[in-house]
Amino acid sequence: KYEHSNTFGLINSATSNTLWTPDDDATKSSTRKTGAGRAVVAANEEVLCWDVKKGELLSRWRDNDCKAEVTAVAQSKALPDLFAVGYEDGSIRLWDSQTPRVIISFNGHRSAITTLAFDKSGDRLASGAKDTNIILWDLVAEVRLFTLRGHKDQITALHFLQPSSELPVEEEGDEVDGNGSHMNGHSDGVSGEGFLLTTSKDALIKIWDVTSQHCIETHVAQTNGECWAMGVSPDGSGCITAGNDGELKIWAIDSSGLRGAASQVRESSGRSFLTDRGALNRQGKDRTLSILFHPKADYVAIHGSEKAVELWRIKSPAEVQKSLARKRRRKREKAAAAGEKDPNGDNDMVDEGQISQDISSAEVSDVFVPYVIVRTGGKVRSVDWAGGRASKALQLLAATTNNQLEVYTIPNRDKSKKTKSDEPPDYNRTFAVEMPGHRTDIRSIALSSDDRMLASASSGSLKIWNVRTQTCIRTLECGYALCCAFLPGDKIVVVGTKSGSLELFDIASSSQLDTVEAHTGAIWTLQVHPDGKSVATGSADKTAKFWTFTIIHEEVPGTKRTTPRLKLTHTRTLKVSDDILSLRFSPDSRLLVVSLLDNTIKVFFLDTLKLFLNLYGHKLPVLNMSISFDSKLLVSCAADKNIRLWGLDFGDCHKAFFAHNDSIMQVAFIPHNADGNGHHFFSASKDHAIKYWDGDKFEQIQRLDGHKGEIWALAVSQTGNFLVSASHDKSIRIWNQTDEQIFLEEERERELEELYETTLTTSLQPDDPFEADPENPPESTTHPSKQTLETLTAGEKIAEALELGIADYNLMREYATQKCSQPNTNLAPPPQRNPLFLALGNISAEQHLLNTFQRIPAPALTDALLVLPFASLPALFTFLNIFIEKGWNIPLTCRILFFMLKTHHRQIVASKGLRTLLDGLRGNLRSVLQTKKDEMGFNLAALRVLGEKVRERGERGFVDEEAWEEEHMVGRGRKKRGFVDVA
Repeated sequence: KYEHSNTFGLINSATSNTLWTPDDDATKSSTRKTGAGRAVVAANEEVLCWDVKKGELLSRWRDNDCKAEVTAVAQSKALPDLFAVGYEDGSIRLWDSQTPRVIISFNGHRSAITTLAFDKSGDRLASGAKDTNIILWDLVAEVRLFTLRGHKDQITALHFLQPSSELPVEEEGDEVDGNGSHMNGHSDGVSGEGFLLTTSKDALIKIWDVTSQHCIETHVAQTNGECWAMGVSPDGSGCITAGNDGELKIWAIDSSGLRGAASQVRESSGRSFLTDRGALNRQGKDRTLSILFHPKADYVAIHGSEKAVELWRIKSPAEVQKSLARKRRRKREKAAAAGEKDPNGDNDMVDEGQISQDISSAEVSDVFVPYVIVRTGGKVRSVDWAGGRASKALQLLAATTNNQLEVYTIPNRDKSKKTKSDEPPDYNRTFAVEMPGHRTDIRSIALSSDDRMLASASSGSLKIWNVRTQTCIRTLECGYALCCAFLPGDKIVVVGTKSGSLELFDIASSSQLDTVEAHTGAIWTLQVHPDGKSVATGSADKTAKFWTFTIIHEEVPGTKRTTPRLKLTHTRTLKVSDDILSLRFSPDSRLLVVSLLDNTIKVFFLDTLKLFLNLYGHKLPVLNMSISFDSKLLVSCAADKNIRLWGLDFGDCHKAFFAHNDSIMQVAFIPHNADGNGHHFFSASKDHAIKYWDGDKFEQIQRLDGHKGEIWALAVSQTGNFLVSASHDKSIRIWNQTDEQIFLEEERERELEELYETTLTTSLQPDDPFEADPENPPESTTHPSKQTLETLTAGEKIAEALELGIADYNLMREYATQKCSQPNTNLAPPPQRNPLFLALGNISAEQHLLNTFQRIPAPALTDALLVLPFASLPALFTFLNIFIEKGWNIPLTCRILFFMLKTHHRQIVASKGLRTLLDGLRGNLRSVLQTKKDEMGFNLAALRVLGEKVRERGERGFVDEEAWEEEHMVGRGRKKRGFVDVA
């Protein structure tokens, strides 16, 4: 059995955004200031963490259960080690970056996550997806809070607006009741809950009140159809939205109004919190992908899908004032020229109030000015501001779609120097991560004879990799490569290019030895002769040419010494009727097999080049072929999605089968028969799959999934222990042979099961009320569920534990009542319990049920409880009552109880039998909760006392007065950050 072992060659994939984070040690030690930080990027189903300066891979976050691509990444501001990662299947995982492991995983969306945002405290996470829903998650309780619906298309941006409350969070006289809310009126939730600002592809921008779970304001963000990006200023006073043709809309956010709205309960007044301040147009006319305000300086980075990032500068109030004054002066001069008298002309001194009013009424083009356009090395997919320290220069991290990361340094505008000429500043590329991957798709890969080195060739570059460590040893420039091979001795690689030339590279000196103009058309295929003395090339110019390796002694100019050099000498040419796409020698050196563009395969005798067989059958051109170790079988794959097996003795077609859902790019037999698998072969296709086949029984043995794009190239090791594949997703994957036996029936069953499971979970999805009534969708729903296989199995476990438990509970209760009624008589021995309880150490039924509940991950619990039928409620409530009486895991018990009451409310109200049960439950629960509340109050008070004591001990009264004053003044000075208030 073959299994995926390693992925390399991929720096970042264009499916997700990129984040920059400071180095761990750079933030801790004040001595080392060289750290250029780390880039956290998506790479197919993994998240990679790169050292930007060294170009080293620091860590790889990968969940083996998850095969979906990463589509969004967000970092918590409160806990910098906490990252939320959204995937294409709608799942979200929270990763701890120190010990790359998943802390929590959530499942709530039906399609790919598009954007994620943490709130200020880092306790809640908001996620938006292509399914138009916004879900809020509580990270402490690990549960879904609620879903917000209202957008008609995928969510493109989310941002928490949490206006800081002017009231102090906790004053001396506050009485805090057990729930942590303040009794004297204002709860600390005023600033805590906040608002959510969202934009969607439906061109709307909405403000949601998180407390009431409703949309309080909606505007049309873009006039031209779609809204693709939003950036919010660091102080939350304004935002910019952007759409299709380079149009940017500037909005002012009324923070104080929002603060007031959060504290009032009554129906909202007609005032609007978002005001449109006007529009700007950026230089690029394509769709804007992201807008990013610099966290400390007054700059905004905006980019589309072109090879450029535009930086805009936000002017300071003084500059805005100057430009306004200049405009006023010009207006006056014009008026004077026209012979009119300006009413404000006399008094140049304008009072303060008017100035501030002028600034707030200034046009957007007076506040935002283009600063510089940074040209990148590829189409930009995502940017992030790098460099945490407010230094003289700005640093920008850009991730491009051609598999590289770049850091640019842009000089900050020096306000002290008055520059008359408004020429854009010079920027430069300081760091780049580009070595460990190709810029373009890999077209061909080849393994050395000892399986230690791998050559991968793409348009423009040839890379040599160490297979064991997956590191890039050499990078060489070449033409548009279509095929490559190691020459005997593994010191030289030969590459066939689209222009028809053969290029020879020496690995040791990483130099190009020779270029041979071999053909007039593209060289589609080349293979080294089994005896290792020659190589054959097949081309689009309808010829196959044979080249022998000769060593010539060249004179070193100026001396009498000579140096040996390898040269390719053309010996024979084979002309055929059409373009050659693939060419293979049989391992016994008897035959040469050539596939042509006219869908046929021709077999020649190698010594005389006489035609031996013509093989017909494929409906489209044969793209690749392979011959088995004993020269008996030929396998061919074509663009018609079929594989054919031929006998090379008589040219009979053994079998033709439909193998893949798209063109099959490459096939390869295992090169030896050590394990009796010499007639097994692999096929790689554009349908992203590699399949392993038995060439004698014509059966599929295994399917290897993992690539996210078309697979262009495949190479099997000489030992047959591993194979390497290269794909359009820019990754190279190694698949290792394991010791695990493979059973075909089991594989078929597993594939059928997977198919059944996917159809089962999709059929269980509740109908979307949005689709049912698109005109009036419900704005918020508390518990939309998404059933996954995990929740279904958890639900079944609960149902099973309940069924066994209630039977056992009744049995033991009867025995106990008998014992009580006849205490003196010799009773029968205790009844026979279910073997399961005995196996678990004779535990009670209620303990077993509680253990079952505790094993279910918190995010999956509510969905698992939905699996239970209404008939099982009496049994469940009976056990919940026992948990409450014994005081077992009260938070979990309450959660289950309240969820079941909410879910089955109507039936419970209508049922008489449950009434008495619930009455008893309520009495017990109240007393238990009261004791818990008292306990918490007592602990809080104790913590406060301890805090006071620590503070008293920590303070010392000996201070150098001057130093203290100086320090405080410096501190105060540093705190005053000037953000331009757009509003």
